[in-house]
Amino acid sequence: MKKSYIHRIFNPKLDNPVFVEGLPGFGNIGKIAAQLFAQSIDAKLSAKYYSPFFPDYVNVDSNGICSPPCYRFYAPKSKEKLSAIILTGNSQPPVDNVVAHYHICEEILDFIESLGCSFIVTIGGVPTPSEKKEVYVAATSNALAAEIMEKGAVIYGKGRIMGATGLLLGMAKERGLNGICLLGGTEGLQPDKDAGFKVFKLLSKILGLEVTHKTRTKEKVNTEVSK
Repeated sequence: MKKSYIHRIFNPKLDNPVFVEGLPGFGNIGKIAAQLFAQSIDAKLSAKYYSPFFPDYVNVDSNGICSPPCYRFYAPKSKEKLSAIILTGNSQPPVDNVVAHYHICEEILDFIESLGCSFIVTIGGVPTPSEKKEVYVAATSNALAAEIMEKGAVIYGKGRIMGATGLLLGMAKERGLNGICLLGGTEGLQPDKDAGFKVFKLLSKILGLEVTHKTRTKEKVNTEVSK
């Protein structure tokens, strides 16, 4: 593989969709929240993104079937669902490969802009000693940050947001896109389902969705979103 490419599975019919990113990271909060969100709007796998910048291994499932690392884009097939594109995956480029992170984020932004996205939400985790597990917010504008604070988030100030979760937001701002980053506070490195669910609930509130199917959260959080 000499360059990145996107394999399209179906072309979603979207009207000014919101883009939601949740990749593996601290506490796996981004991936957990993104999967819950995709399930809540019955999103289906619409495209796969492959890149030579991904790690040099394959993932093997419980049936012994291997597949290379990739990012997966999900979108609802029904126009009755919220218009959204959700990105998740099973890996990220090596932390020290700065060029890879910038290259991949640029191609992701190119792709979602081609689908009409003008607002993005990135999701990650942040270490905190507090047991309260707040949800923190960073945004592309003061007004937007204040709006999300009113919905229950706490400002994330004077820090860094690493990886795609931070870069996508910063690079989107440079393109004139609006967006927010939601960071779930967590105490450990193990997958934190409670923190992921808390971020998912706030995201649902922000986007005007009701969380009604509680059984579709913690019990199914470890499974991939339906194909």
